[in-house]
Amino acid sequence: MARDKTPVTPAVRVLRAAGISFTEHPYAYEEKGGTAVSSRELGVDEHCVIKTLVMEDDRKQPLIVLMHGDLQVSTKELARLIGARSVEPCKPETAQKHTGYLTGGTSPFGTKKQLPVYLEETILELPRIYLNGGKRGFLVGLAPADLVPLLQPTPVRVGYAK
Repeated sequence: MARDKTPVTPAVRVLRAAGISFTEHPYAYEEKGGTAVSSRELGVDEHCVIKTLVMEDDRKQPLIVLMHGDLQVSTKELARLIGARSVEPCKPETAQKHTGYLTGGTSPFGTKKQLPVYLEETILELPRIYLNGGKRGFLVGLAPADLVPLLQPTPVRVGYAK
């Protein structure tokens, strides 16, 4: 599925404005396909495809978790680390309200509201990652270290195998 030009999403605008070098990866989006589909379509290891998960704590404070595509988030461990009683995924409409993105197209860059970002620390060990570019069926590839100055994430270890 070749496209002539990059979708101009808030995420793309933020990356360009920051001078971050990234590659564009459009693919055939499948509803509820997740990172298994995007990694297959791009021909990359699912571990290198990073999910942008919008969650909220027990006080309804939203946050973003960046996690390897092939791992789940231990919400109990995350809650313990951030000093909350609980953490759970936001409903799609709540996530969209906080980020401005549709579920399946949520990027950590260019969100409507600035949200705290928690990053599975092993992501920083990868040579290249692929994460959502702000539109369903569109990932951007970049060096993990490039997201640190933009997102100022808190490194955590909360991932576990599916």
